[in-house]
Amino acid sequence: MRAVIDTCVIVDVLQSREPFCKDAQSILLLCANRQFRGFLTAKAITDIYYLTHRHTHSDRESRDILSKLCTLFNLLDTAALDIRKAISAELSDFEDAVMMETAVRYSMDCIVTRNTKDYRKASIPVYTPAEFVKLLTETGED
Repeated sequence: MRAVIDTCVIVDVLQSREPFCKDAQSILLLCANRQFRGFLTAKAITDIYYLTHRHTHSDRESRDILSKLCTLFNLLDTAALDIRKAISAELSDFEDAVMMETAVRYSMDCIVTRNTKDYRKASIPVYTPAEFVKLLTETGED
């Protein structure tokens, strides 16, 4: 399975945000154990840097975290076409629409986010972290 992981899931792990961090940590572990192929968008990386730097106040530490994430996850480039399609997409949140269009263009199987309500009209499946962990552990997907 090929899944795009939303920024909020990564930040939940990095900042140990309760009550979300346990499922988010499970996703990173499942990805590390190659139970699915995880992807982040290039835009997510810049957002993660910004949020991490605000939390750590350290450019070096923030870049080290990004380096580790880029080892664990594959990166998807967001293209101009994704932006153009997102503008007219039926999703209520523009940033979520951009992620969905990027995921669709790369033929991803799903998106994993805590913010599923903004993806009600998504053209691919969207799971919460808990739903995704359950799906992977029940089916033994590769």
